Amino acid sequence: MADFAAARLNMVESQVRTQDVTDVRIHDAMRKIPRERFLAADQEHLAYTDIEAEYAPGRWLLKPRDVAKLVQALRPMPGERALAISAPYAAAVIEDLGVEVVQAQAGDALPGGTFDIVVCEGAVSRAPDAWIAALATNGRLGVVERDGPVGKALLYVRSAGTVGRRDLFDCFAPVLAGFEPNHGFAF
Repeated sequence: MADFAAARLNMVESQVRTQDVTDVRIHDAMRKIPRERFLAADQEHLAYTDIEAEYAPGRWLLKPRDVAKLVQALRPMPGERALAISAPYAAAVIEDLGVEVVQAQAGDALPGGTFDIVVCEGAVSRAPDAWIAALATNGRLGVVERDGPVGKALLYVRSAGTVGRRDLFDCFAPVLAGFEPNHGFAF
């Protein structure tokens, strides 16, 4: 039987805190949320490794470092409303911070309304317009865009009348099934 509590502590101390994740609320949440519960029984041993772990066909949990950095960039605050798209672990961490979380699967119709936070675990070639449209004023979208060997974690922020975008960090998250780049023919 694996000692998952010790593995969680080690994950936070060696993969999260050492990567400029300074929000102690995120540390605390990640120390107590059993990441293995998001994986099949025969995959639980991968929960605290420094890899993206596949929890369903074409769906992955981001590396602990990457999900922590992405959540920190989103600055979740108690009382906010979040949409977690194919992001079960990120949803649990954000919910532990006092945020109301609605979950959806990538490719499905989005629930109605707008959100202060939208987050996705897994890469897409480009953030879908529907995800950006789901942002409330001052809403933030955390997503990895990948069109080659290396992806970029990005933060989109909606202000009154416009949406800005900022690069956060390089990321190797696998591209979600159905969200692969569509490279056309070129001379």
